[in-house]
Amino acid sequence: MIKDNFLKNILDDLAQKGLKRELKSLDGPQNARIMLNGKEVLNFCSNNYLGLADDERLCQAAIECIKKEGLGSGASRLVCGNMSAHRRLERKIAQFKGVESCLVFNSGYAANVGIISGLFGRGDIIFSDKLNHASIVDGIILSGAEFKRYPHKDVQALEGFLKNAGGFKKRAIITDTVFSMDGDITPLSEISRLAEQYDAWVMVDEAHAFGVLGEKGKGAVEYLGLDGKIDIQMGTLSKAVGSFGAYVCGSQELIDFLVNKSRSFIYSTALPPAIAAASLKAIEIIENEPQRREKLWENTKYLKKKLDDLGFDTLGSQTPIIPVLAKESKLAVEFSRRLLAEGIFVQAIRPPTVPVNTSRLRVTVMATHSCNDLDLAVEKFMKTGKELSLI
Repeated sequence: MIKDNFLKNILDDLAQKGLKRELKSLDGPQNARIMLNGKEVLNFCSNNYLGLADDERLCQAAIECIKKEGLGSGASRLVCGNMSAHRRLERKIAQFKGVESCLVFNSGYAANVGIISGLFGRGDIIFSDKLNHASIVDGIILSGAEFKRYPHKDVQALEGFLKNAGGFKKRAIITDTVFSMDGDITPLSEISRLAEQYDAWVMVDEAHAFGVLGEKGKGAVEYLGLDGKIDIQMGTLSKAVGSFGAYVCGSQELIDFLVNKSRSFIYSTALPPAIAAASLKAIEIIENEPQRREKLWENTKYLKKKLDDLGFDTLGSQTPIIPVLAKESKLAVEFSRRLLAEGIFVQAIRPPTVPVNTSRLRVTVMATHSCNDLDLAVEKFMKTGKELSLI
């Protein structure tokens, strides 16, 4: 049948190009060492930067909340799902980020799609970094606004676009602060300056910066000294926070607007209250245990220097996301496969997630990696990199 051939042909083509994806099974908690398909391996794939995903205090906070508020939230928050755990978490995030208000979403994808399509529409124009997350791209497409991608981190090109955008009702610049596949940081100070000059909104996605960057772990906005200068700050609770969900924070008017206009918020059953309670506990830990973040950065600098010294191309990473360039998709897959056989779990990242001929291994560092873990990883990267003529 035609429909059966369509599926098979697409899958066969993906396999032939080294682009077919498959799920791997993890047993037990998410941490530096995990059980993968029944074998213990070192985990260099996870966004669990601070090692909080299996922290007993988060688990206990979730259990206590289940006892008080139950498991499911039962409805969207505008119907009857607006539970006390959600409100406590939002107050905490707003206080932590130093803003007026906050709204929690069910995922980063839902947040970006709902925020962007709620705020912008026909007659508006949005400028987006070429390497922004797919959820930002999908939110812009859904909004119906004019869509302009500027070359990665190219503020001169961005200014050129802004100069010619005077005829639109609203102008917005949207960018990741830490780019999830490259590990570099957006030039947000320059973007903020351009936004002020050309009367544009600025929205940032702090998914990989929240809990990681800044003296207090508030993210890139804090790290770059831009508190109070960014209109819309979105971030996730599923990475350094070790939990699940997402947030947007800013002015009270912004939050009130999104409660009324963001479809992914309005028409979704609320996040389970226990998840919100665990996230709140994690943010308290981030506030009170800066040594976790210090250890994360100590590990990051150590591993990146070792990989650079071996001759790997790490694409100028500035964060605990360290790409190791392989270029060809099949080579990246083989690199990942051989490392896994050596007990090192690092996923190959291929198009369309990254541009053609930039396939890579995406190495992520955690505060819970030991020195021995890092040294073993370096040893296996050196061995496998030489075997594949990458170094």
